[in-house]
Amino acid sequence: MSSLNLLLSGTILPWLLGLLLVFATIALLLSVKLWRATKRSPYFFMRQQAAKRMQSYLSICLVLVMLAAGVGFYGWRSPADGTLRMALITDAKPVSADIQELFSQPSTAELAAEQADMASAQSGGVANFLLNSDSAAALSPELPAAYDRFDPQAELLPTTELGDVTLSNAVTDEYEAISPTDVFGEGFYTLYATFSYDDMVDGLEWAWVWRHNGQVIDGGNELWAYGDDGPGYIFLSPEEGFQEGRYSLEIWVNGELLGQAAANMNDAAAAAGN
Repeated sequence: MSSLNLLLSGTILPWLLGLLLVFATIALLLSVKLWRATKRSPYFFMRQQAAKRMQSYLSICLVLVMLAAGVGFYGWRSPADGTLRMALITDAKPVSADIQELFSQPSTAELAAEQADMASAQSGGVANFLLNSDSAAALSPELPAAYDRFDPQAELLPTTELGDVTLSNAVTDEYEAISPTDVFGEGFYTLYATFSYDDMVDGLEWAWVWRHNGQVIDGGNELWAYGDDGPGYIFLSPEEGFQEGRYSLEIWVNGELLGQAAANMNDAAAAAGN
């Protein structure tokens, strides 16, 4: 009994184990909720997004359970004897002059911070030009041949319409943009483009093209198979992260440009709230 009290009062491992299990249970419950959403949602994009989130929560649950198992194994194993380590520290050799000189040099983090400050000062003029220039928007984009590979199986209706394309880095479960803007910071995140569509027809050829400073960096092309109306979304998450400059999106249907949006990526402008 005394050993159990000592374990509970002398370590945080049992509390950490319990916290991990609680989070794992929450992730599992959210996965069940999203599984029900995949069965009940009337729209394709909502079912698809719910399925992706369900997979993410299941993965998180599995990771938390594995961490809990690791914490439990570590917490209840026999303690290791540290006597020899104390002897090694006592008998350690003094630090040589070469090692002392190495530690006296500036660290890698300090050098990186100095270089970042210099780069920020040099790029300020370029960033202001990109943020205040309308030249990119004035250009008439063309659909690249790489994203025009299918023959349409249906005609574009006069009433076919895409709503305004809105850019944000987060969306609700109903695909409504959270805090939409046209200025974002640089770095690693997902950029969502949300829109509504009406009178679309299965079999239409549609394509989406992402550009960075006018150069094509990503996109897709397929036949439409998502119903006549509903909310839709497209997302971009480049492996190298978002770099400084202007990112734009075009949505083409049967060779016609029906929607587009653009945003500027710049840390200084995003921090200033421009």
